[in-house]
Amino acid sequence: MSLPEPGAGRLDAALLEERRAWRSAGHRVVFTNGCFDLLHTGHVALLEEARRLGDVLVVGINGDASVRDLKGPGRPLVPEDERRELLLALEPVDRVVVFDEPTPAELIRVLVPDVLVKGADWGEQEIVGRDVVEAHGGRVVRIALVPGRSTTGLLERIRRS
Repeated sequence: MSLPEPGAGRLDAALLEERRAWRSAGHRVVFTNGCFDLLHTGHVALLEEARRLGDVLVVGINGDASVRDLKGPGRPLVPEDERRELLLALEPVDRVVVFDEPTPAELIRVLVPDVLVKGADWGEQEIVGRDVVEAHGGRVVRIALVPGRSTTGLLERIRRS
């Protein structure tokens, strides 16, 4: 595993060294990603289920500019440093990596997780990094979403009140 190249997010050398150690110890690394702009119970359920699939859970979060590009003006509501801190406070989450690109493709290419997790709202062929993970013998798991729990739905309820 080489050090990250430009475009590989903010994955640092310390995390790459940890990844090497986890691999040497036989630990299964799980990776998931998202904006995690307003943390809600749907996020927590996905993270708990993802953590059960391995020994270490690494979460990639879109940086502020990336969220703005994906979700539009006014987003994110919560700055990346605070979103990172909130996620790290959750028991299932071991590490959080911020990435600035629209997708975590390069981050996944460098980290090479054993299990890649996305919500079931993503079609198998749409999951970024699937090819890399499967080429290295890993697997992709789609987790059912908690009905009625989404940041978009939460924002709609706030706007109506």
